[in-house]
Amino acid sequence: MNVHAIQAIYRFEMARTRRTLMQSIISPVISTSLYFVVFGAAIGSRIQHVEGISYGAFIVPGLIMLSLLTQSISNASFGIYFPKFTGTIYELLSAPVSYLEIVISYVGAAATKSIILGLIILATAALFVPLQILHPLWMLLFLLLTAVTFSLVGFIIGIWADGFEKLQLVPLLIVTPLTFLGGSFYSIDMLPPIWQKVTLFNPVVYLISGFRWSFYGIADVSVGISLAMTVLFMATSLAIVGWIFKTGYRLKT
Repeated sequence: MNVHAIQAIYRFEMARTRRTLMQSIISPVISTSLYFVVFGAAIGSRIQHVEGISYGAFIVPGLIMLSLLTQSISNASFGIYFPKFTGTIYELLSAPVSYLEIVISYVGAAATKSIILGLIILATAALFVPLQILHPLWMLLFLLLTAVTFSLVGFIIGIWADGFEKLQLVPLLIVTPLTFLGGSFYSIDMLPPIWQKVTLFNPVVYLISGFRWSFYGIADVSVGISLAMTVLFMATSLAIVGWIFKTGYRLKT
């Protein structure tokens, strides 16, 4: 394992975050704060409690997940796409660095930035609503698994994309709608029975449900199923990344 190579790439990606602090950290925090103001005030005045939890506190896990998913994909996809765009990806592929070390570096940096952002948003949320975290270790586990999984997804998107516009295609048209429809701002028990069954085909439901359980001990689906689906999603993403490096898909052409 070439630890020095991993550290070099990791530090470079983390340094890029410091250079774009407004876009990477401050902007998502401000956007999340606006969600609290709009949803907490407008909808919260009409929906006082959801399953015994104040509405403002209920949406906190969903808002964190919304930022975590989008930022993990964005950070990882841009991180690997930019070397492709500039042509430096060939220097990286010809260097004495294994594919595993490349993935660890880029995905690790993207996941780290997303986790930091998630914790900052959690601290910001505490300024608006009273929070409780019944299972802090489980909360950190779901935070870590989700950040790594969607950083892998972003890594795949960054390799697949052949233009900057495609980097935002999947997050905007697929991930964000799935997050909004995955119980970020409501419990799926509030939906009609037929839509409850349809919603279970949305993978984001399991992520948000497990994460919310770590806060309040309530969940739309079993926490065991949520954890299993998260691990399955991660394994699938790893398999796709492995296939990409094995075949050289959009790397060697």
